[in-house]
Amino acid sequence: MKVLVIGSGAREHCIAWKLAQSPSVNKVYCAPGNGGTSDLGENINIKADDIESLSGFALKEKVELTVVGPEVPLVEGIVDQFKRKGLRVFGPAKELAKLESSKVFAKELMKEFNIPTADFKVFDSAQEAKKHIQNRRLPMVVKADGLAAGKGVIVCKTKEEAIRAVDIMMIDQVFGASGKKVIIEDCLEGRELSLLVFTDGKKIVPLAGSQDYKRAFDGGQGPNTGGMGAYSPVPFLSHEQFNKAVEVVFRPLLHGLGQKNKIYTGVLYAGLMLYEDKINVLEFNVRFGDPETQAILPRLKGDLPDIMNKVIDSELDKAELEWEKKSSVCVVLASGGYPGEYEKGKVISGLLEAEKEEDVFVFHAGTKMVEDSSGNSIFLTEGGRVLSVVALGQDISQAKEKAYRAAGKIYFEGMQYRKDIGGVVLSKAG
Repeated sequence: MKVLVIGSGAREHCIAWKLAQSPSVNKVYCAPGNGGTSDLGENINIKADDIESLSGFALKEKVELTVVGPEVPLVEGIVDQFKRKGLRVFGPAKELAKLESSKVFAKELMKEFNIPTADFKVFDSAQEAKKHIQNRRLPMVVKADGLAAGKGVIVCKTKEEAIRAVDIMMIDQVFGASGKKVIIEDCLEGRELSLLVFTDGKKIVPLAGSQDYKRAFDGGQGPNTGGMGAYSPVPFLSHEQFNKAVEVVFRPLLHGLGQKNKIYTGVLYAGLMLYEDKINVLEFNVRFGDPETQAILPRLKGDLPDIMNKVIDSELDKAELEWEKKSSVCVVLASGGYPGEYEKGKVISGLLEAEKEEDVFVFHAGTKMVEDSSGNSIFLTEGGRVLSVVALGQDISQAKEKAYRAAGKIYFEGMQYRKDIGGVVLSKAG
């Protein structure tokens, strides 16, 4: 089977790596891919949002399964386009990708389907939003409606901060059209975690739980990022809570959509907040998380393309997932200055040494492979998040030790990473 993975991050490298392990897969394409994916298969120089070119390539090469990594192509309708051309593709249709591209759409569905979430109000007027802020209790959360690369959510401890957040989104338009509407909602207390499920619209098969670290620096300090690390499983998530999350979050959503003749297929990601016996939804994403995927998939036993094909064929009731009992820790190595401005083109060393240890994996994100003056292949930095270093261990502590030992063997100028991934189970967003 020929498979195509769309995207260029560590998430896509990890997905391609897992797909390539299947005996049914004999060719892996990545579009556009990165330096690391070139070792797994063939990188194709087509951007992830160039849907017409991607579908044309898949038809020409007779690709039998396409997996979409990032949210933008899903939001722009890549699944609809591929299906119209008779191509097999894993992911939700454009209409339901709005669960991620519009927080207003998602919150209103949660309200309609009685899915627990923070109390909220929606505004398309900055003046009205600021007026509402004066009468709302602190702390509060201000969210841009649309996609904002993980930066469109601001937790505000004072009314002045909330007003400034509205200005950033609606007046300054830092996030462009994504800030035309904002949501102002209660700030929930508890422990955050990520829970992903495979679904064909009816059957739900959960993946292992994970928790990611959003802030740039140790101790949950600094600006939000796309994610600086993750671990799996989540020690504070009991079996009962796990099942409850499926029953009060995913099942009502899929059932409610089904009542509207809307069938969600693919992977569905819920950002959850646990507090005592309560579960609330923070957000939905319509694709694999990053860096959660890098922590989860190395623990997955079995054949990933087989599971994805069962989703596409509405045969998920025939699938079961098995998991390694080992824990995993993922540490993201980033360029100096990330998530702000950073330089590219730094030579990366130590990759082979890092992967020599058993159960250590290095997934590439912002890298490219070039030839040096001697004709040898070398890797250069090409993005903000450069590498995900993942290790499996008997428990989170051992996995952490292995991951950091491996990370310490890698070097590029300006390299930065958090030193506390997996060190303490997070009590809140980190």
